[in-house]
Amino acid sequence: MPFPILRTPFVVLSEIISLLEPNEIVTASCCSKNLKHLLKRHYQQRKPLEWRLTMIYVESRGRVDIVRDGDRKTVMFASPISELNEPMPISKGYVKTFSRGCSVLYFEDRVTGIKMIVDYVTDLLNLDVYTLEIDRLGIWTIGWINEWQKKMLVRLDFHENSDYTWNGDEALDYELRNARTLDLNILDDNMDEKVSDNFRFDGEMGPMRQLWINFSGHWVTLNNLINIDAISIVVRESSLSVPDLYSFVRHWRAGGSPRLKFLRLELNTATNFEQFEDEFEIFERDITGEYHLNRGTYWHFDNGYSIQRNDGVKAVIDFGDENFVVMVCLGEDVYDRDNYLKRDSDQKFLLHRK
Repeated sequence: MPFPILRTPFVVLSEIISLLEPNEIVTASCCSKNLKHLLKRHYQQRKPLEWRLTMIYVESRGRVDIVRDGDRKTVMFASPISELNEPMPISKGYVKTFSRGCSVLYFEDRVTGIKMIVDYVTDLLNLDVYTLEIDRLGIWTIGWINEWQKKMLVRLDFHENSDYTWNGDEALDYELRNARTLDLNILDDNMDEKVSDNFRFDGEMGPMRQLWINFSGHWVTLNNLINIDAISIVVRESSLSVPDLYSFVRHWRAGGSPRLKFLRLELNTATNFEQFEDEFEIFERDITGEYHLNRGTYWHFDNGYSIQRNDGVKAVIDFGDENFVVMVCLGEDVYDRDNYLKRDSDQKFLLHRK
């Protein structure tokens, strides 16, 4: 016997809806206009604040995911119509099917497809795009989101792929100039094949919470580093020289990069830090401790040097043949291990007592 969901009292209905997974909600909304209206009204009144909407457009394939309490569910796919196993009638420019636990829409125009499913899910669930995952063919999504979404992206992951429609330098330059996000991650081990040795960026980056250049950070100059307004910066394959690093430390000691708490440069150039103690006043040597980056990732150090900014704020510098790390010591609880180990602790920096 069919369940009369549309005639169920709203209080009871809210409890039923709360039991459904995000992909089940979106799939159910596609069954009828009345059911879609009912679900939309529910989420207009009770916005799921703990849900994080991710838009993915990689290799011209799109999908929308919802992350809740660490669990990730795909709620809608946008696929090219050429991937249909058998011919099906096209209505309004797409074919709607159900597969892999969610709705799959096949489009003649892939860009129209991803726009449509993002519009549909954000409107239904009353959510903004929280995370954007794209490759160079998805660069256009940055401007599209900026046009209609007032809230800033929290995270942008930029992946590389093998399609050469966009020049690697051009794509990266566009992203750096136009992305409005708290966390910017430039990913993939093929970036060094796409971004040329001559690439340079003359703009400013930030303000943001994190900048992570996972590969091919050879283009980051001293001037770029000084102009990055971020709390945490990680750059791999950096080409900065030891004099460049000393210049940045002087910049920080004079009050520059005031929001910076963590900087790690993975160096691909020859390093010689023998003159470090001659360049700066050292307050303490052989400091041990760790810095909590994210997702259970830590930076451990055993031979740190303590230096001080002109306003009295201290930082620990850890360096070697391959890395140069600056960690700013803020607060009075830098030795509080119990607080540091709490899941949602604001304490990111821990010094070990001798």
